[in-house]
Amino acid sequence: MAKVRIVPDTNVYVSALLWTGIPHRLLRLAEEGELTLVTSPAIMEELREVLRRPKFRLRIRSLQTSVAELMESLLSVLEVIPDSAIEPVIRRDPDDDKILACADAADVPWLISGDDHLLSLKRYKGIAIVTPSQFLRAREKSH
Repeated sequence: MAKVRIVPDTNVYVSALLWTGIPHRLLRLAEEGELTLVTSPAIMEELREVLRRPKFRLRIRSLQTSVAELMESLLSVLEVIPDSAIEPVIRRDPDDDKILACADAADVPWLISGDDHLLSLKRYKGIAIVTPSQFLRAREKSH
């Protein structure tokens, strides 16, 4: 079975790194070699900035880790491709365009997000835009 390549949004990485819910399962599947998580330097920089927000400090401390350690552990299971640009799509949140640009440049079949701006698109250039739960259900059906 071919390994599926996906582009998770920043919010999926935050949930996967800090909690043990459904997004965390995506991270585990990547660690087990079942999935390839594709990202770009711009997405990783956004993730670093988000993890540094005060609202996550206590959670990171309770996990006895640091932003640097979380980023390092994540980088070990990622495929990082160069940043690319696209024509603006998400006018209400232009930062989301970097997620679409990465998915397009990586030629992945799935973009995984919890962001309503992205999810409302449903598809972008043939790429399915779904929640982590929707992706895992679709993956289970195909097995």
